[in-house]
Amino acid sequence: MRRFLLLCQFIAPLLSTALYLGTASTISLEAKKLSAGAETGKPLAMSSNDSTNEESGDDQKSAGKIEKLKQREATLARLLAEVRLEKLATLRSRPLTIGVVGFGRFGQFIARTFSKHGRVVVTSRSDYTDIANGMGVKYVPLSDPSAFLSEGLDVVVFAVSILSFEKTIQDFAPHFHKYVSHLNGQPGPLVVDVLSVKEHPRQVLLELLPKECDILCTHPMFGPDSGKNGWQGLTFVYERTRIDGVILDPAYERSFHQLTQEESGTADEMAGSFVELGSGKIHTVHENSEAHVEGMDRMERFLSIWEEEGCRMVALSCANHDAYAANSQFITHLMGRILGSQGLHSTPIDTKGFESVLKLMGNTMADSFDLFYGLYKYNQNSAETIRKLKVALDDVVDNLQKMEQNDNSSPLWGKNGTQNTNEKETGKNHQENLVSHL
Repeated sequence: MRRFLLLCQFIAPLLSTALYLGTASTISLEAKKLSAGAETGKPLAMSSNDSTNEESGDDQKSAGKIEKLKQREATLARLLAEVRLEKLATLRSRPLTIGVVGFGRFGQFIARTFSKHGRVVVTSRSDYTDIANGMGVKYVPLSDPSAFLSEGLDVVVFAVSILSFEKTIQDFAPHFHKYVSHLNGQPGPLVVDVLSVKEHPRQVLLELLPKECDILCTHPMFGPDSGKNGWQGLTFVYERTRIDGVILDPAYERSFHQLTQEESGTADEMAGSFVELGSGKIHTVHENSEAHVEGMDRMERFLSIWEEEGCRMVALSCANHDAYAANSQFITHLMGRILGSQGLHSTPIDTKGFESVLKLMGNTMADSFDLFYGLYKYNQNSAETIRKLKVALDDVVDNLQKMEQNDNSSPLWGKNGTQNTNEKETGKNHQENLVSHL
């Protein structure tokens, strides 16, 4: 898989160079001419014949270049296809056994795709035996966590709500501790969350889980509705949080897809190393024990499922995720809820803009208020987003009032194009009341 990622990084500069060659050769030729003129101290003169001959020479040199570049491009494409097939074969040679805690709508949504890549075991409060059997996965009652963990799980994904997450982990933690105590020093399962907030689950998992459990914090930024036709192009955010007892420094969290051209030269070394939080010590997967190697391999195999399904992979620290999400996901839900509380509905003269407003309302109001509350309560940036929205609203209203004060004209509210004193006063009072409530 490392070979595949490095190839992706190597191809982009090659293609860019190929496209640049035609322009670069012309620039280089002109530079030589200018240099020759500067050395003789004479102005550079070019006859029409010289110009014609050189243009003819350039045409001869460039003739066939596109064909050669296409041949190189085809060679790289074949190599990329070969590496991808090798990567898929490697993944399928050791399929993961994935456990999913919470088999509601979202849990079923991800379990169905996981089942294409490995064995899946699910658990939930309700009895989903029939749905699980129809999906080709195994159901174990949530009342028996020990039986669930004894299924030989490589990965455990907690697909529960934001509000119930901490309580769920608290209930599972003793069973994790008991389970790893019988592993004779071997690592426990990789534990993954899929919440829409990230700092909260990160802290809970680090605090409650045994150090033998690796931790991966993720946010698939899509769901059963937006991903009903596949995951191609949909965003998947993740932070590698802990591997073999070492808490990784999120400041160094990067994806192979996000490396700059300068960084890509050291990608092979970066692939096998990570920085410990606090000490800044650089660890490699080959130090101390095989647990490092196994931990990295297992984590990359799980991430590869999302990658193979076409997700846009974004490595991002949990703190940065929450800062971005407050000003994107949360404010979207906030505006949808505010507009929804206005009782807006379709009219015979809807504009495209208003149709977008109704769509925003429909999408956000379809989600539970518990989700909206969870986005608010468990993202420390959400309160600041609300404060800024209030300030912005006040600014807009203030600007309207200032303009109105300088406007000598009056709206015609009354019948026959007239406005009586009482109606005008009523309108003024209405505006004052509106401002007083903001």
